[in-house]
Amino acid sequence: MSQSTPLSCQKQFFRLPDGVHYLNCATRSPFSLSVEQAGHDALTRHANPFGLRPDDFFDGSNAVRTKFAQLINLPDPERVALIPSVSYGMAIVARNLPHKPGIRARQHILLVGDEFPSDVYAWDRVVAELGLTIHTVPMPQGFPKGSRWNEQLLDAITTDTALVVAPPAHWMYGTRFDLVTIGQRARDVGAWLAVDGTQSVGALPFDWQQVQPDVLICAGYKWLMGPYSMGLACFGPAFDGGVPLEEGWMNRLDSNQFHRLMDYQPMYRPKAYRYNVGEQTHFIQMPMLDAALSQLLDWQPARIQAYTEALMAPVWAELEPLGCRVDAIDGTVGRSHHLVGVWLPERADPMAVAQVLHERNVSISARSGVLRIAPHLYNTPDDAQALVDALRVALR
Repeated sequence: MSQSTPLSCQKQFFRLPDGVHYLNCATRSPFSLSVEQAGHDALTRHANPFGLRPDDFFDGSNAVRTKFAQLINLPDPERVALIPSVSYGMAIVARNLPHKPGIRARQHILLVGDEFPSDVYAWDRVVAELGLTIHTVPMPQGFPKGSRWNEQLLDAITTDTALVVAPPAHWMYGTRFDLVTIGQRARDVGAWLAVDGTQSVGALPFDWQQVQPDVLICAGYKWLMGPYSMGLACFGPAFDGGVPLEEGWMNRLDSNQFHRLMDYQPMYRPKAYRYNVGEQTHFIQMPMLDAALSQLLDWQPARIQAYTEALMAPVWAELEPLGCRVDAIDGTVGRSHHLVGVWLPERADPMAVAQVLHERNVSISARSGVLRIAPHLYNTPDDAQALVDALRVALR
């Protein structure tokens, strides 16, 4: 199906009960029926491991690498590693930062404000060891935010920048960052670009060849719609020959030749393979992630954006009279449609508002003064209206 063909609601492919309005994919995606079935099939298959072959330890992850590479327009699946979490992926970046060409004391790591903790805690130790500093570009006051935040982030990238950490869309606010321009600026000054795509990749188009990041890291249980404790990380040429976090036996050459495992192999498999987490086979969860990626390749992130935009546009207009604000839509530097931060009136307590919504079976997240609304293809106009109705009650 063409990427330009609009999608209709896909709720029939999920086990979501009527009367529950789940607008919270940014916290965790529900499993589609195909992902759920893949898990059941894997459990049944591995209840009896008789006949398991050495290649069975590798084939599933190879298929997932190929599909994820296709999703992000990455020509080389060997640049994809299997990781358990964003913190694991960022720890790999921190481990290798001392080996970055040109790194020197008093340079800085550049972050956007209010970033997810895994993208912040990763740098404490390496900053102390190398004499670096952390420079954070805060969210601008007032509206619109996206264009000004992008400008301020670009202005902060200088020859004193060692590493830029930025997402395609902010995990709380949905503010989009122009990673193509940011990536070019980082390359111009010799800085690395590490992208946390957890809250975007799968629902917002991402093109590896256009952005050219040094690292892209994604947890699998949100917009990739797979199981918890699995993730994917892509490493560019800067990390070829780098230092992994662990020395897993599966990451070495000829590791599928089980009869020769005692012929200890000093060489790693090529490119990103050295960064795989130990026991990366995940016999039960890998088929689930594979099924999720297959579904996303069919749906396509651009069509998910279009569906969520059309679904939620009436909502934002209805919330404005209640004193709520959302950021402007402004191309690649405005806000996303799959994840939108709603600023409440100053008098409102976001946690109290979220509780009222929960009591009315509307699932969203309250994050630092905003409500995070995260729709997907399983959401209907009834879900959108339920959100409006519940906010009218909560804010009266």
